[in-house]
Amino acid sequence: MTKPASTSAAGLRDVVAAPSSICFIDGEKGILIYGGYNIHELATNSSFEEVIFLLWNGRLPKQSELAELNAELSANRQLPAEIISMMKSFPKTAVPMDVLRTTVSALAFYDPDTGNNSPEARKRKAVRLTAQTATIVAAIDRIRKGQEPIAPKAELSHAANFLYMLNDKEPSDVEAKAFDIALILHADHEFNASTFAARVTAGTLADVYAAITSAVGALSGPLHGGANEQVMKMLLEIGTPDKVDAYVADKFAKGEKIMGIGHAVYQTEDPRATHLRRMSQATGERQGDTKWFDMSKHIEDLVVAEMDRKGKKIRANVDFYSASTYYMLGIPVDLYTPIFAVSRISGWTAHVLEQLGNNKLIRPRSDYLGEMDLKYVPIEQR
Repeated sequence: MTKPASTSAAGLRDVVAAPSSICFIDGEKGILIYGGYNIHELATNSSFEEVIFLLWNGRLPKQSELAELNAELSANRQLPAEIISMMKSFPKTAVPMDVLRTTVSALAFYDPDTGNNSPEARKRKAVRLTAQTATIVAAIDRIRKGQEPIAPKAELSHAANFLYMLNDKEPSDVEAKAFDIALILHADHEFNASTFAARVTAGTLADVYAAITSAVGALSGPLHGGANEQVMKMLLEIGTPDKVDAYVADKFAKGEKIMGIGHAVYQTEDPRATHLRRMSQATGERQGDTKWFDMSKHIEDLVVAEMDRKGKKIRANVDFYSASTYYMLGIPVDLYTPIFAVSRISGWTAHVLEQLGNNKLIRPRSDYLGEMDLKYVPIEQR
């Protein structure tokens, strides 16, 4: 008996699993493209709502199409009363990602299109999930504090609505724009673990809610989501700018990793970090305190200089400066990964729609390393 020829790679690194028109990454050159548009173009000129449309439709919207999408998102942000009641029954100490996973799954019970897997129904579910994920995450924080969730405002953008529902006050234009850019930057990243999980589940013709629940579950793992949470914990542990040098020197001496530096794909600067660095600085300047940005920048400079000295091209990734940006926007540290989902739901649903548009069950082979042709021995003779 012979085994199939092995084409495996650890973690499936660089293995092409399927064609896609949604996202492209060139790790060596630091390029990230959504639907043909460089991320720098979109982060500079676009809005998150435009990017949602781009990911779902493969092109940027016309004005009337954008207005229609905004209206659909606005009409679907409110959570069913039953969902709010369910969330209130959860332990106040529940991990936010676990609450998000369970709540996303439960939303399927109240969707009028449950059981309908037509292309039109799938698109409506994508709208509802994208609209409601932000509401869920804001409600998680309110409910665990013993407060009532804040209802969204129809006139606010997706980014501004989230900050309003979280903090019970409308954000400034600078704050809303900063968060809008953050949502754009996190919207998609090719076949990352959570996106691939969503596509695998969708490939079985499971419901859209099942696919997104799979994605949330994958994102909850510390090797995927959560790096910016660890970055902020690091900054809080350091405390003040004058302690940065000693902290980094100690990490170097122990051979320990600085979170938020380096990326599995990018061999140069993560293009998303370029914008988040500016956002962190601008947000600090707007609030009259650049402490968290200054500490982040100093850590980055120290680490990059050390890596360059060792001949390693390692730079800050998307998580490094999103940490300080989110903190200055009043976002609790343990909501950083759920907020990743507030953005990435647009990419997840885009990939589910693409997968189901030309579906084939995803069923790879394993590289079997076990014994072959063993003879069965009766249990009494073993």
